[in-house]
Amino acid sequence: MIDAIQSVGAFSAMKETEGTSLAASSSLIAPSAGASVPQSQSFAEVLGNMTTDAIRSMKSAEGASLQAVRGEANTREVIDAVMNAEQSLQTALAIRDKVVSAYLEIARMQI
Repeated sequence: MIDAIQSVGAFSAMKETEGTSLAASSSLIAPSAGASVPQSQSFAEVLGNMTTDAIRSMKSAEGASLQAVRGEANTREVIDAVMNAEQSLQTALAIRDKVVSAYLEIARMQI
């Protein structure tokens, strides 16, 4: 089921490793005094990265749930993974709703 969602993130042309994306996002938030100006990302790249992260968290939660069924995982770890995946999914749905409503509003504008 989650593999079918993965095609949504296919429009992102760049795939970064998890470590470099964290470094890039932290430099966008609080650049250090000696750091150069970070390159801006396009809207499609930001949405693609968010989609990839959401898919990754859902797969992690699915794997933790399967480990719990086998009796190999701690209950706390499973709950944390599932809650993280749920939060990512809710965020993705909220962003989708905002984008669709903005598109519909633009479509209703008179030219």
